[in-house]
Amino acid sequence: MIFDPPLISAILVRRYKRFLFDAVLENGEAITGFCPNTGSMLGLNAPGSRIWLSEHEIGPTRKYRYRFELIEVDGVTAGINAAMANRFAEEALTARLVPGLEHYTVLKREQKYGKKSRIDFLLAENGLPDAYIEVKNVHFTRQPGLAEFPDTATARGARHLEEMGDMVEAGHRAVMLYLIQRPDCHRLAIAGDLDPVYARAYDRAVARGVEVRAVRCAITHREIRAENAVPIDDRARAV
Repeated sequence: MIFDPPLISAILVRRYKRFLFDAVLENGEAITGFCPNTGSMLGLNAPGSRIWLSEHEIGPTRKYRYRFELIEVDGVTAGINAAMANRFAEEALTARLVPGLEHYTVLKREQKYGKKSRIDFLLAENGLPDAYIEVKNVHFTRQPGLAEFPDTATARGARHLEEMGDMVEAGHRAVMLYLIQRPDCHRLAIAGDLDPVYARAYDRAVARGVEVRAVRCAITHREIRAENAVPIDDRARAV
């Protein structure tokens, strides 16, 4: 995805109330904007960091003119917009970048499943079992080259894993797809020390047959695109 119009550079003052941030534009104007990320954003919210914003018309459904998209940390540009993870995941699926899912030609978005839940994607193909795909946004790292999920406790994420296991036992495929919005990570692990409940749910889901994949994005302040699959490193799990 190419950012069109181009993103606007600013300096982060603070991120707060989960959905808001303050920043200073290059012309010195102080602004408040929308932060499209419900997570803790550990390591990606330091005051004084250079950030990149998209600009939008204010209207009935949009209160803030600026939206937080990217942040530069230690020379790396990372994406923080969790709402875009599904878009990049769809790019990866249609580009046949996700191992084991290359032969599916039908993709449906936001399909009902489980107990009052919706799956991000449902893949179908004659002669193959339906594949239920749940996408999780990832941008947290503590070790060079290693992305970790989650960066905070997520009861909803643990519930998704349980429901995906139910899909496997019903005769379908279920795939948890971790979308890594930072180019400096070459593998992924589960941050069991930050959310042991999720880690246990992950282990149970894998034991029930839920498949796990991770895809890394290439990122500049001009473009984000799904680039390649990376391995899941269970040996690196923090517990």
